[in-house]
Amino acid sequence: MNPIVIAIDGPAAAGKSTVAKLVAKKLGYTYVDTGAMYRAVTLFVLQNGLDPKDEESSCALLSEIEVQVDAEDHVFLNGNDVTTEIRSRLVAENVSYIASYKKIRLFLVELQRKMAEQASVVMDGRDIGSYVVPHAQIKIYQNASVKTRAKRRFDENISKGIECTYEEVESEVKKRDYIDSHREFAPLKKSEDAYEIDTSFMSIDEVVQAIIDIVNQKVGNKK
Repeated sequence: MNPIVIAIDGPAAAGKSTVAKLVAKKLGYTYVDTGAMYRAVTLFVLQNGLDPKDEESSCALLSEIEVQVDAEDHVFLNGNDVTTEIRSRLVAENVSYIASYKKIRLFLVELQRKMAEQASVVMDGRDIGSYVVPHAQIKIYQNASVKTRAKRRFDENISKGIECTYEEVESEVKKRDYIDSHREFAPLKKSEDAYEIDTSFMSIDEVVQAIIDIVNQKVGNKK
């Protein structure tokens, strides 16, 4: 039996990762945080003293990069656990530039597709259903208003001890929306066959249940 692939796309801070993790756990699937993989590359570029806005120099580092994600959602960069480091504000401010570069996307997409071939997965990102795994049996486009997403990301940052203001976070969310939707290669967009869920006034549990219901309707609980 072919693995089941659930693709969850949507804009920054829509709560995709939180929901995807819970859906994967309930179904017994593997969770793949593609955004964390782009953050790891961004971290490596910054560690090497390069400007993430410089596409040529950033892409030139790919031969030196190995990114892995384990079953416990830990992210490894060249063998080092960088799960915490990739959530820094500096990485967050620059990851959209890195994620817009075609060579970097192709590099990580190859890894992501291999993961989807080996086991049933829940994969979230910006172009999962439209580009990474267009054959996914279930495609979800998870959205929310800018203010809702900014408030969620602000609360998340504060809970993690990351200093910021709501205004800064809202500005960052708007900037990421623009970059993600206007990049030339594989931009953020809703697949025609995706189910759209507006989570602005939904709890996490309600969103998870909505997706589980869709999965049960489409394919049942198959691994």
